[in-house]
Amino acid sequence: MLTGKQVRYLRGLAHHLTPIFQVGKGGVSRTMVEQIALALEARELMKVSVLGNADETAKDIAVALKNGTKAEIVQVIGRTIILYKRSQENPVIELPR
Repeated sequence: MLTGKQVRYLRGLAHHLTPIFQVGKGGVSRTMVEQIALALEARELMKVSVLGNADETAKDIAVALKNGTKAEIVQVIGRTIILYKRSQENPVIELPR
């Protein structure tokens, strides 16, 4: 569970990132969850964009991605989701206490 201070720090780091994945009409698939989990292992912090034609809300998609990847939801703002998961092999981001 992230603290408020850690969430603010991660939001600041994610500000300049561009979304790597897009979720559209097909919703969240098992393959997409696997790919996002691999990307989180490599990057630790990433943005996911929800397209306008998606059947679910961005919050519902964020929860599905969180449950599938075991990541933390940093923020859901509009149609953008920010996810964080500490890398098991090569952690780069040092969170404040």
